[in-house]
Amino acid sequence: MLPNTGKLAGCTVFITGASRGIGKAIALKAAKDGANIVIAAKTTQSHPKLSGTIYTAAEEIEAAGGRALPCVVDVRDEQQINDAVEKAVEKFGGIDILVNNASAISLTNTLETPTKRVDLMMSVNTRGTYLTSKACIPFLKKSKIAHILNLSPPLNLNPMWFKQHCAYTIAKYGMSMCVLGMAEEFRGEIAVNALWPRTGAIPEFKEEKPQPQPQSKPHYGAVEETFRIVKDSLSDDVVKATQAIYQFELSGEDGGTWFLDLKNRGGTVGHGEPSDRADVVMSMSTDDFVKMFSGKLKPTVAFMSGKLKIKGNMALAIKLEKLMNQMNSRL
Repeated sequence: MLPNTGKLAGCTVFITGASRGIGKAIALKAAKDGANIVIAAKTTQSHPKLSGTIYTAAEEIEAAGGRALPCVVDVRDEQQINDAVEKAVEKFGGIDILVNNASAISLTNTLETPTKRVDLMMSVNTRGTYLTSKACIPFLKKSKIAHILNLSPPLNLNPMWFKQHCAYTIAKYGMSMCVLGMAEEFRGEIAVNALWPRTGAIPEFKEEKPQPQPQSKPHYGAVEETFRIVKDSLSDDVVKATQAIYQFELSGEDGGTWFLDLKNRGGTVGHGEPSDRADVVMSMSTDDFVKMFSGKLKPTVAFMSGKLKIKGNMALAIKLEKLMNQMNSRL
């Protein structure tokens, strides 16, 4: 077998939260280049709703062409961080790149965010990033390609980014401030940058087959028409990939309670509450609802500005945003 000549061949990449999601995606990309990957994450046993452990990630990484070292690490525990760094140096001889990916999220306002959740976000996002960087820096200094990459947003002090989820923004901005400070502190020795990725894609909607138009087309309200188009565009692949029930509490004309079931029976929509409990409840005006599905109002902007309120699973809410993006051309 020919040696791997990728850009990261032989380099050691220490990634927090690499057992699933973006962290694992970065790990697999680096593995294809022949990198050594330190999987620093908590998950040792599979979860019924979240697949992936540090051990299954290690298998995928090695299958992709890299070498893997799974380490049990809760970034709130400084000793676990230090132990993982020590094991990485012992196995691979050093550390070249650190990716601070581990993060906790709660997009809730001040009164709805429990203190325990505030502590978790501050400890994982800001403190965890700081401590992991601190532990890796002595070894990064010895590398010729030393780099720290934090998955955190650009620093923007516009109040709209704070008003709906103050604690979360503070915690993520702490990661970004680590970038700002450490980039200057270790200038010329270690490159320190941030990456704030966009969400990815999901299976495409099936093409809508032309339907014969009756001579007298029935009148639909804007909301009902939107749901009709959504229903006509559902596919088994979309339902399988989404696995969520959404409830909409709409104010204004054609408002009330509506639902979009992308978990059962090939997908259904309707007026009223869903038969099973909703995973996500969204509250907004009917005008903003139609604008979001037609692409005239970005869900992120609506949420940040207070036009959209969300309760429930935020990861599933993000999946719906992807569906909206694919629906834009039909509405």
